[in-house]
Order: sequence, then structure tokens, then C-alpha cells
Amino acid sequence: MTELTLDTLMDDGNYLGSERARLENKVILDELERKKKARTLAVPTDDNRVKARLREIGEPITLFGERAADRRDRLIYVLSQINAARGDDAQPLHDESSSESEAEEEEFYTPGTLELLEARKRIAEFSLPRAQKRVAQQRIDSKMDLGRIVDIRKKVFAEVKKFSNLGSQIGDERPISQVRFAPNNQILATGSWSGTLKLWNVPACTPIRALRGHSDRIGGVAWHPQATLSQSEEAVNLVSGGGEGSVNLWSTNGEQPLSVMQGHQGRVCRVAFHPSGNYVASASFDTTWRLWDVNTAKELQLQEGHSKEVYSVEFQNDGALVASGGLDAIGRVWDLRTGRTAMVLDGHVQAIFATAFSPTGYQIATGAGDDTIRIWDMRSLKSLYTIPAHVSNVSDVRFFHANDLYFKHAHSLSTQDVVMNGTEEAESKRDSPEKEFAAAEEEWRYRSGLFFASAGYDGFVKLWSADDWQLLKRLSTDAGKVMSVDISSDGNMLVSGTYNRNFQLFTPEDVL
Repeated sequence: MTELTLDTLMDDGNYLGSERARLENKVILDELERKKKARTLAVPTDDNRVKARLREIGEPITLFGERAADRRDRLIYVLSQINAARGDDAQPLHDESSSESEAEEEEFYTPGTLELLEARKRIAEFSLPRAQKRVAQQRIDSKMDLGRIVDIRKKVFAEVKKFSNLGSQIGDERPISQVRFAPNNQILATGSWSGTLKLWNVPACTPIRALRGHSDRIGGVAWHPQATLSQSEEAVNLVSGGGEGSVNLWSTNGEQPLSVMQGHQGRVCRVAFHPSGNYVASASFDTTWRLWDVNTAKELQLQEGHSKEVYSVEFQNDGALVASGGLDAIGRVWDLRTGRTAMVLDGHVQAIFATAFSPTGYQIATGAGDDTIRIWDMRSLKSLYTIPAHVSNVSDVRFFHANDLYFKHAHSLSTQDVVMNGTEEAESKRDSPEKEFAAAEEEWRYRSGLFFASAGYDGFVKLWSADDWQLLKRLSTDAGKVMSVDISSDGNMLVSGTYNRNFQLFTPEDVL
């Protein structure tokens, strides 16, 4: 009798345990289903309409310290809870007035200024001829002989694999947040968490001057596309963004900023110069990126669209598009001529720290906290490839952009050397200078965008091929975290900035 009773109790216990587990699993699955349906809910993006919607369903229109993005997330959560309580087949709550207004309003927009309208027109006039020229050249390159392509790839990748550490220099008293080469490849700019922007001679790594204008850490540094040391003191050469929220414009000849552009309500992380040199973009922790007019030092556009902090921003070479990446793990590509979203980069599971446009104009690389680099194709509007790049955060990604001015200058010097030589060998080299120049120009043009570099918190800089996405070279920096990386426009130098307050210069073994 006792054994029967014990068996019965054990069976009852097992039954209760399995039933409890089943109910717990059901709760988890129901919550996942609710979150899935919440992502498909159509809710307003305008903050005033979000408040009105919250008022309609009896919720507080705002909570203490709540931002607009948080308020919209709360509305989505509340609506999803209400719909779940009403049953799976229930339709999302809405009233006739809101549905009629949403039907009348085809798309969400924010009114802009006349200055922004004029800027959009100028950007269109600048970008359309560049895009037309790029596409025409790509059609010509697509007919290039396969054997010639293979030869160029072998030559370029063999040079990339020769990169080695040339030297290291202590750059500041706090971590180096970003490093960028000047267009002439003779100057390096380093931004530091100390708030100091420094200029260095390269490859000598000797200091030129320190630029002080930020009261908090510098997050981003970018050069004007035509920046040189020979410009006047009034000419804008550099832009930087600081933790205090300001965006500073600099000349290389002065130690104080030419202009201080203020408007961000949070830390400025990355900045970028438009290819025309007339505009600057800045990404900030206030969940926006902004477009500034360099000539007037005024804000042209405040762009929302990320639910969390915006960390990176980068322009396309044509000048028509700009990409932004946020700590919400989402990237967006914006058309500057219309203000609309051209593509959503949705695939990372951690914050996006780096965005980079390929010289092809239609490919984008994003580096994130999930330790991967994703390659996106704007023609197919999807991710092409995912590279498991580092074992810790991918902090920066930079494509090699060949500078045509450098190529013409270098080729003219080599031609001059041949003419002054006067030997029989020189005479033979002069037999077909046009043919040699065309072949060299073809190689130089194809070389642009053929490889890119990435920096990671694992202490490595890595070089990758940009056609099959394979690792070409891994460079050790002897640092715990690599904060930034850049490639010179002649392809002969690579620099990294680290958390250990120094920067390292790398070159192919046979260059210097």
C-alpha cells in the first residue's frame, strides 16, 4: 500500500513538473511571438503623433527622462500587449481619424529650410556627372581581358602582403581615437581622448603642431578633399568632432578652430567631409546625424532615423549618398538629393562602429560589435558576404581609394627621369610612352578599391581582398585595442591608432 502511494505521488510530481515546464515554454514562445508581431506594427514616427496615440489608449504621454525614440518604443510595446490580450486574430488598435490621416499622408517627412533645398540642388549637380563618369568607366573596365585582371590582382596582393611595421610613435597622453592621412600623403592627423588634434609628418612621424579646441574626447577626424599645407590660414583643411557635442573646422596653419558648429545634444563620434568639400556630416549620441555647410558653418539638416546613438557616418565618392551606422545595430543609406532612405543595412546583432563606401560606388562595408564585417550591395539591396573579421569589436574599416592626382604626379616624375637619363635603355622606354601611360593608368584605376583594412579590439589590423573577401595580411600592433586605421591614397602606407596612446606606421618592405 505504501509503495503504491509513493508511486502515485512520484507520477503526480512528474506530471506537475512537465506541466509547469510546458506552461513556462508557452510563456516564452508567446513573448517571442509578441515581439515578432510588434516589429510589424505600423506606428507614427512623428513625436507629437506618438504622444497623441499614447493619450488615446490611456497611457502617459511621456515619462521622466524619456526620449522621443524611447517613447515610440513604449508605444509599440503597449500596442503589442493590447493586441496579444485581444487574441492572435485581432487587428491592431486604431481609430478612424488616425487611419484617415495616415492614408492621406503617404510618407513621413520633416519640413526643411530653403538653404537645405539649395544644398540638395548643388549636391545633385555635383554628384550626377561623377556618377555618370564612374558608370561609364566601369562599363569599360568590365571588358578588360581576364588575364590582365589576374595579373593586376597578383601584383597588388603581393604588394599588400609585404606590409610590415615601420615604426611606432606615442601620439598623446590618452587613447588615439582616430587616424587619417591627408590627401597629399605627407601629413597624418590624430584625434585623442584628451581633446587634442595633432598633425604629424609622415613617414618621419615628427610632430607639426597640436590643435586645441575641444573640451572632451575627440571622436572623429576628417580631411578636406583638397587639403594641403600650402593653403591660407582662412582655408578649411580639417574637421573634428568632440565629446562636448561641437564640430570644429580647422586650418593646418593655425592652432585655433576657424569655426565651431554647435547643435548636437550629445557626444559627436564620427565626422566626414563631402567629396565636394562644401559639406560636413557628423554622427552623435543624440540619435541623429547632421549635415553642415562649411562656408557658412550652419546646420542644414538634422536627420533622425536611428533608435539609439549614431556612431558612424560616411559619404559615397559620387557625393549623392551618405551611410550612417548606429548602436541599434542598424545602418542606413540616405539619398542627400531627396532626403529619403535608399537602403536599410539590417543584419548585425551588435552596434555598428564603422561604415565605408567602396570606390565602386555601390558596395558598403560595415564593422560591428559582433566581430564581423558585412558587405552590402546597393544594386540588390542585400548583404553579399559576412566576414568573421576579428575576435573582438571591429572598430574601423577603410577601403583603398586611389588618388588620381598622386598617380599623374608620380608618372610625370618617372617620365622626367627617363628623359634625363639619355641611355639606350631610356630611349627604348620612350618608344611608346602613351601606351605605357595607358597601361599604368589602367592598373592604377583597377587597383582602387581592390583591398581594404580593418581594425579590431583584438589588437590586430587586417588587410582583405575586396573581390573574394579573403584575408591577405594580419598585422600586430602590440596593443590591446586598435581604435582606428587608414590607408594612404598612394597605397604605400597604413596607419593604426591604439588605446595604448600610440600610432603605428606600416609600409611594404621594399618601399622605404
